[in-house]
Formats: sequence, structure tokens, C-alpha cells
Amino acid sequence: MRTSPAIGTTAAPGRRRRIGTVFAAAAALAFAGFGTAAQAGAATAAPAGATWAKTPCATPKHQGELACNSLRVTGGLTAFQREQAARTGVTPKAANASTPSGYGPSDLQAAYGLTSAASAKGSGETIAIVDAYNDPNAEADLAKYRSYYGLPACTKASGCFKQVSQTGSTTSLPTSDAGWSEEISLDLDMASAICPNCNILLVEATTPTMANLGTAVNEAVKLGAKFVSNSYGGSESSSDSSYDSSYFNHPGVAITVSAGDSGYGAEYPAASQYVTSVGGTALTKSSTTRGWSETVWNTSSTEGTGSGCSAYDAKPSWQTDTGCAKRTIADVSAVADPATGVSVYDSYGVTAGWYTFGGTSASSPIIASVYALAGTPSSGSYPAKFPYAKAGTTALNDVTSGSNGSCTTSYLCTARSGYDGPTGWGTPAGVSAFTG
Repeated sequence: MRTSPAIGTTAAPGRRRRIGTVFAAAAALAFAGFGTAAQAGAATAAPAGATWAKTPCATPKHQGELACNSLRVTGGLTAFQREQAARTGVTPKAANASTPSGYGPSDLQAAYGLTSAASAKGSGETIAIVDAYNDPNAEADLAKYRSYYGLPACTKASGCFKQVSQTGSTTSLPTSDAGWSEEISLDLDMASAICPNCNILLVEATTPTMANLGTAVNEAVKLGAKFVSNSYGGSESSSDSSYDSSYFNHPGVAITVSAGDSGYGAEYPAASQYVTSVGGTALTKSSTTRGWSETVWNTSSTEGTGSGCSAYDAKPSWQTDTGCAKRTIADVSAVADPATGVSVYDSYGVTAGWYTFGGTSASSPIIASVYALAGTPSSGSYPAKFPYAKAGTTALNDVTSGSNGSCTTSYLCTARSGYDGPTGWGTPAGVSAFTG
């Protein structure tokens, strides 16, 4: 079973949960007005730059467990706060729990051309969030987020929100865990931000092993979800093809998976041929016609969006890139850089309040929710194929700059015009690339 190495170690090829900072890259980011990760308790950003750290679930507690792909801002100013300061002339407080310091629903909807769709679409659709352990405050925290941003209420009583174990029980839930509760809050809030009219199903696996998380995926589909987000990953293994058939081969269901937060290198289940693998970008406002710009998210040689060429998984028929004989990661992308991160409300195991998160744990539920806005996938279809039908069109924002590491085949780790590993075919520009 796959594992994530302990702090201070280096993963085997295909999985790099690496710790450390490349100081030249950090200095460049600080100069650009962004932050750098506070990793291993040592590195810090320039005075105003955002700092962040991995959430506790990003470091597995036991052998054979998978890691969540999220990071939480711990101080400094995010891109959202800098933009506020430029607009108002008032410098905001450094990131703290008292007020949102990351992008909210209106920002994300505007950035990805979803404002109209988010208002009119999504009713009757169910987005499933698959995570490990229990968040006892999930419903209450979700209510805080949605109320603050003026989104319609989504509660258990109304039937909009449902929280179950991997066996479907609403009463016998897993052990509560503060780290995974942060991840759950991030996932639920991103589903709300993009598709406020959708129902949300939270399926909590007993532990973060592939067997339990995969069982939770199957339960989500069994309970009727047509859109399933998975914000976790681990090293590839020779067992992946069997996991594909056991857990992820669900025609007519859009299953999204985070590409990883450790820079260049393939992860599973992002490498599954049946899922939409989601990479990460840095998202900032700009003077372009779109009003936003994106580059590959990359903090250092040990942190950034995942991408790569699978060692085990077969290439799906709709992938035609020639530099990887097997499955190439990623397919599409969305915001993941903590310095340009998203606002989340969380209260279990932390001071109750507002936090800013990044990591491809943010981009996976965003893309799952875009699929939901696009409507129920056709029977028998593999929704991972849908963006490929719109490749190179205005239905996707092509991300053409940045890289997430070094690789022999350059497009697997470096953005370019058209398809590349770190960002796939790009980010949503409306919903038309996610229907079929």
C-alpha cells in the first residue's frame, strides 16, 4: 500500500511529499508580492507576503495512508488582501481568523466565467465530497460560510446537505479528526462557492487508506451523486489498475482528483484513467479582457501542483500527447496557490473563524462543481473526456507560463500553449468544456 514519507525524507519516484525551500524561488515570489511556505518551521516570507503550512492531514499518521492536498495560510497578506488594499487604500490585517482573507464565491465565479451559471444552474444535482474521518462541525461551519457570502442555506433538515460514513450510515460516523476537518471545510466551501444551488453529500471514510476512501467513492455513487471530488493522493503502485476497476470506473459520473502538492511527480488516484485529474494555478486579477491571469502554481522544488507520467495506469483513449505512453497528469486545473488562496470557515480543532487555504484540494472540488453546473453527464460517458473535446477553444483558459519542476519531457512539467502536465488543457471559462 502506498505511503507518504515522513518529514525530512524524499519519496520514491512518482510521489514526492518533500520538505524544504529553495531560497532563490522564495525570494522571487516575495519580490513578486506573494509569499512562500513556512515549511519545517524555518522558512518565512517577506514581511507582507503570505506564509503557510501543510494541514495536519497532509502528513499521514500511519503506514499505508494517503495524504490530503491542502495548505493553510498562517500569516501575511494574500493576493485577495493585496487587491483589497489597492482598491481601498487601506492595508488589511495580516491573515487571521476574524475576517475572510482569501477569494470568495464571487471572485471564483468571475474568474472562471461561472457567475450566470452559478445563479441559474445546479438545482437537483448532488456533489459528493469524499474525505477521511469525521468533522463534527461540518454542517455548522458550512452554514457560517454560506450565510456570510449570501448563499442559500444548505442543511440536513432541508435535504440539501447529507453527512454519512463509507457505509452510508448517518449516525455511526468515523472518529473525529481536526486535520481532516480542515480539509472537509475546504471541500464543502468550494462546492458551495461554485455551485450554490447544488446538494452536497459528504462521505467520510473510516481511515485514509485507499480501500476505505475507495469504498466511500462507491458509496457516494450508490447514493446518487453524479459528481465526486477526491482531494487526496499517494504514491503510485502496481495495485492501481485493480483500484481503478474497484473504485473509480463509474461511467456517467464525473470523478475529480487532486493532482498533488509536491511538484512534478505522478500520484494516485490522480493517475486513474477514469478520473479528471486536476492541477493547480496561481490566480490573480489583471488588466486583461478576462480580468484575471493564471500561471502554474509552484512555490519551490518541493511544493507546487503535481503532474507527470504514470508508471502503471493505461492511457485513456482521449489522451493523445506523445511524450507519455501511459496516463498523463493533469487534465484541467484551477486555483491552488495558497498565496492566491480561497476563503474557508472552520472551527473544529482550531480557533473558530476564517482561514485561507490552497493546494490542489481546492482545485478538485472547484472542478467537480463546474461539472455539476454543466449538468448530469450522459449515461455511459466518461466525463474526464469532456474537456478534451473542447481543447484549444475559448471554453478553457489556456495557462501558458510557469513550471512545477524539472523533467526530461518538458511539457510534462512546464506550461505551454495547448496541453501541458501542470495545468492540462487549462481552467474553466464557463461550463461548456464540462458537458457531454
